Amino acid sequence: MMILNTQKNNVKVVLFVLMLIVLSSCGSRKPTAGPSSASKIATAMSHLKSKQLYRFINEWSGVRYRLGGLDKGGIDCSGFAFLLQKNIYGNSLPRRSRDQAETIREKSISQLREGDLIFFSFSGGAVDHVGIYLNDTYFVHASTTRGVVVDDLTLPAYQKAMVKAGSFKN
Repeated sequence: MMILNTQKNNVKVVLFVLMLIVLSSCGSRKPTAGPSSASKIATAMSHLKSKQLYRFINEWSGVRYRLGGLDKGGIDCSGFAFLLQKNIYGNSLPRRSRDQAETIREKSISQLREGDLIFFSFSGGAVDHVGIYLNDTYFVHASTTRGVVVDDLTLPAYQKAMVKAGSFKN
């Protein structure tokens, strides 16, 4: 029985990796995950402690970006963080990313844990983007060009734009 469950999980990971490869082939102003990093993303997903989080990401993966969206017809980054925190961790976040940034206890990148929030400023001003940390430098977010995806924090575009990270203050 254990072998059968492991095989089912392996099939899910392979399907998820294939979906990421297809999604990453779309154009983007931000660096995208290539085939060489797809296996690293699949590994990060397979190491999630929360199976509920794993399922949530799989259910939302690829949903297109829509400013102000809050459903599978389209979602923005703060809406995705809002729903994920509510459904997985029972946290009540504000709706906008800049307001969400005020609800965290700041941490360094090395201290981040699964479910922590990461905030960015791509415009160089106030916080304008949010993602959720997974593990091993990977995070999930609603990209304006690729929809809900898993990306690597070590990519230069994210390193340059990251302004704040931490866990939700209870």
